[in-house]
Amino acid sequence: MILKDCQDLVNTYIEWLRQKISVENINGICEITTPFLDRHNDQLQIYVKRSNDKFILTDDGYTIRDLESSGFELSTENRLQVFNTILNGFGIQLQGDELIVEARGNNFPQRKHNLIQAILAVNDLFVTAEPMVSRFFKEDVEKYLRTHQIRFTSSVKFAGKSRLDHSFDFVIPASQKQPERILRAIGAPNRQNISLLMFAWNDISEVREPKSTAYGVLNDNGTGIKKEINPEYINALMQYGITPFLWSQREKNVQKLAS
Repeated sequence: MILKDCQDLVNTYIEWLRQKISVENINGICEITTPFLDRHNDQLQIYVKRSNDKFILTDDGYTIRDLESSGFELSTENRLQVFNTILNGFGIQLQGDELIVEARGNNFPQRKHNLIQAILAVNDLFVTAEPMVSRFFKEDVEKYLRTHQIRFTSSVKFAGKSRLDHSFDFVIPASQKQPERILRAIGAPNRQNISLLMFAWNDISEVREPKSTAYGVLNDNGTGIKKEINPEYINALMQYGITPFLWSQREKNVQKLAS
């Protein structure tokens, strides 16, 4: 795929975002409806209110309340640690049950982007409410890397050509045999999460080291039961130069990451 084709795809994606976002004024508070979906396939909404020369962006408590209604409770040290790591990674604060971030006019797009990413990441914790799930998927990936003595740095942000920051779960530095490898663990491989990875990689790939490689680590047996990944997702990742990494085949990929 030539560069112009990729750029056309990115432009189409950005135009789709623009068309799908709607704004409504509710008693002086701005309600922004985004095209991103929660686990109920409802569009995510965030709220913006002015405070002097700043803007306060919030999810109005929806994310936490929805997790609690599913039976998920932030009641263990491990879950709290992962939850706080997610919020800290995106610069988001928890006030009561609301996810909140402050912004000014010049950084509003990035802060809005961060809040949406944080909501999606926290929403993905829903899978841990299922009885058969005993660990977080990202923890599984980290344990896998450590078990095979693969050097890595976790929770890394890269700025893309759009000037937006994108978070990745693990970076394996370049070696004499392999280039830099950048991994994102996708516990719930759906159209939305696949699209976010494609957009993030397309945005940062040109500003990373030559021959840097991205991996989408796809959870296809996280609950102990084999679940097929939609072939369209696999093909889409490959079209964007991202290597699909099926978790069920992880032992076959040790050499690629360890060398």
